[in-house]
Amino acid sequence: MKSKSVESIMKGIFFISATVSVIAIVLISFFIFAGGIPFIKEYGLKDFIFGTLWKPNNTPSAFGILPMIMGSIYVTIGAIAIGVPIGILTAIYLAKFCDKKIYKFIKPCINLMAGIPSIVYGFFALVVIVPVIRDIFGGTGMNIITASILLGIMILPTIINISEAAIRAVPQNYYEGSIALGASHEKSIVFVVLPAAKSGILSSIILGIGRAIGETMAVILVAGNQARMPAGLIKGVRTLTTNIVMEMAYATDEHRQALIATATILFLFILIINGSFLVIKRRANNG
Repeated sequence: MKSKSVESIMKGIFFISATVSVIAIVLISFFIFAGGIPFIKEYGLKDFIFGTLWKPNNTPSAFGILPMIMGSIYVTIGAIAIGVPIGILTAIYLAKFCDKKIYKFIKPCINLMAGIPSIVYGFFALVVIVPVIRDIFGGTGMNIITASILLGIMILPTIINISEAAIRAVPQNYYEGSIALGASHEKSIVFVVLPAAKSGILSSIILGIGRAIGETMAVILVAGNQARMPAGLIKGVRTLTTNIVMEMAYATDEHRQALIATATILFLFILIINGSFLVIKRRANNG
């Protein structure tokens, strides 16, 4: 009887723990949508999403967030182009090529990267990356390229750790069977092990994209923060997240509602991206 009661209590604790995240998501969704949808309805979805002017202090005011949407997309694509290849190749090296002594040094360094605050990354980029980009391309150095490089570095720990775990989870007999058929070590990894680990690798990319598109403090320091349509890779941009953070402190009335509506669009944007990748992942697994 005692063991059954303990088991029942533990089941209840586990159930409560499992539902906390669900409740949190529901509450966040309710707050975001309840605060943002009324403004979007009043201002107009088309004008809000596709408007190219963000001038909250003008008369009449303008709340078009297309420049911020495009800024977020450009910076995220740049981060993916930089972070994903490096991250996956590093994961392959750690899982299948790295010497144990070197691994004991590299792995803690990667884990340490995951724990560094984003503002520290931002200061690093401001001091190191911005001057280099300014010397090469001119201008202020605060632009899409700088922000992309910074975010590409920031998403590396996520992609490396999850991809490495996925590669190590592939049964060893996959690799051994490929070697037995005459394939080289490299070909066995690229054409047998990696396809078998594609589900975990895709998950790492999804989480990396979520980190990149939701980053704020580091991007504020290096992106230029200009609320205009992107005019080139060496021009400054403003993302959805930085737009909210920069103006929420002093925003009132309609301006504040517009920022909450911006958060609603950002939330939907991330849901659509994650949902799309999950569908792709499911089809890949079924295939």
